[in-house]
Amino acid sequence: MGTSIHSTVVNDVQRTQVVVIGAGPAGLLLGRILDLAGIDNVLVEARSRRHCEQRLRAGILEHATSTLLRDLGAGQRLDAEGLVHGGIELRFGGAGHRIAMDELTGCSVTVYGQTEVVKDLIALRREAGSPLYFDTPAVAVEDFTGGGRPVVRAEPADGPPLVLRADVVVAADGFHGIGRQVVGDRAITVRQQSYPYAWLGILADVAPSCDELIYCHHDRGFALHSMRSTTVSRLYLQVDVDEQLDQWSDDRVWDELATRLAMDGWSLRTGPVLDKAITPMRSFVASPMRHGSLFLAGDAAHIVPPTGAKGLNLAAGDVAVLGAALVEHFTTGQSAGLDAYAGTCLRRVWRAQDFSYTMTTMLHRAPGDTDGYLAELQRARLAYVCSSEAAARSLAENYVGIAGH
Repeated sequence: MGTSIHSTVVNDVQRTQVVVIGAGPAGLLLGRILDLAGIDNVLVEARSRRHCEQRLRAGILEHATSTLLRDLGAGQRLDAEGLVHGGIELRFGGAGHRIAMDELTGCSVTVYGQTEVVKDLIALRREAGSPLYFDTPAVAVEDFTGGGRPVVRAEPADGPPLVLRADVVVAADGFHGIGRQVVGDRAITVRQQSYPYAWLGILADVAPSCDELIYCHHDRGFALHSMRSTTVSRLYLQVDVDEQLDQWSDDRVWDELATRLAMDGWSLRTGPVLDKAITPMRSFVASPMRHGSLFLAGDAAHIVPPTGAKGLNLAAGDVAVLGAALVEHFTTGQSAGLDAYAGTCLRRVWRAQDFSYTMTTMLHRAPGDTDGYLAELQRARLAYVCSSEAAARSLAENYVGIAGH
């Protein structure tokens, strides 16, 4: 691990300008923004590097997220390996309907796994020699509300305790991280929604059966055909919220996918399943996103159901705003950007929450819909989106991430 230019150690306390908790996409992106601006920062991450580089997460990058990665010097593999998609397919009633996002908005999205984004950003940080402590969970954040310099205490797995004193602490440590916990329930307003179904997802060693993502509404439940590359497919099934993974053999998964995605003239390729997991679905927003000198970013502040492909992109949006505000603060002494951070981000967060909720409820079979009333409403909505240019444009603008900007 390299040492940073401005960081100093006094009485076993390492002093820096910014401590970032969490080395997921949000923390790594912010660290890269600060590095390029010459602002000293230290990242601490509870998990191992191997874990961070292998955990399966989102894979759809909005136009702005891809642009940000390129601007930060992390675009080489993205441009070489990423799959640019100009549209998505809505499939229902045994027929497919393409939403041409590029024609409707002038923008596209790129399929490039979050694991690959993380690998690229870790490599850049190592190359820069900036501090990044893996296997080092933060166990306390102190003095962040009194106007002084906050302290982060962390406990490496194989070394002495780490004490970091900074001007600013950014908690980009996910839903279960310490960042939001130390603020306390009284200082945070939480708004959330739990959905009565989950996603069973598989990663399969087989070429995708489609050129663009297929979002499928079916009487048996939602299905999604996605991909990670030209040789690896990512597929999902709606299942009951209390479903057990051992009830789903590989053959059963493939059979159910084939049933839900069935369309004349189209067939589903199958292959070895590399990974299989069930993920609950929820929406969550914690506000405000600033508490004195402690800032929340990414999943520490908000979570969306994956239907709208917004999680990683919201995290990138947060740190793009926060990074610019921190650069302004440390280079000019101005704090207007930091003061506006929470309000600026929450406007985008709620737009994404609305879109994700709309996509989720439009496509998933509603439990308890015994007479099919809700299913008919869903099909009517889907038919409208696919026949109205205005409705299709609205979906496209939200999907590529330009709605409300």
